[in-house]
Amino acid sequence: MSSNDLAARVRNAVRDVPDFPKPGILFKDITPILRDAVLFNDVVDHLTDLFSEQQIDVVAAIESRGFIFGAPLANALGAAFVPIRKPGKLPSERVRVDYELEYGNDAVEAHADAIAPGERVLIVDDVLATGGTAQAAARLVRELKGELVGFCIPIELGFLNGRERLAGIPLHTLLTY
Repeated sequence: MSSNDLAARVRNAVRDVPDFPKPGILFKDITPILRDAVLFNDVVDHLTDLFSEQQIDVVAAIESRGFIFGAPLANALGAAFVPIRKPGKLPSERVRVDYELEYGNDAVEAHADAIAPGERVLIVDDVLATGGTAQAAARLVRELKGELVGFCIPIELGFLNGRERLAGIPLHTLLTY
């Protein structure tokens, strides 16, 4: 199946939810993709094909919907899975990166021993919006001395220009709104 056919199937499955999580936001709900076992498997297979020759050591997935795509992708690539979480969610020694949002501040964390120096890391999330969290995740990987191979984010909200914040880092998306 071509990536254009798969992108069309994903576009048809994604549900728009107006005014979530707050008024004025049009939320792109991926749960219909997850409800369709064949479509979800096809998306994971497509992502696997993109990276199967790149010798990925670690798939680092951003909380929480990134975990949904990241875990099966890591398994398919024979790579380790590392969760990148919001503060206070990890039980062991952590490394933290703070970042600014349009409306405040936030942070991401990973275990201090999650990525060994020189390991090749692919960062996964579900949707690229403004790019702030993805950019912070990249800083986190670099702080842990990992080699950032790139980003794999199935859906991109192009009108929010998140790609610009990730300039110079390979970014693979399946579908752009």
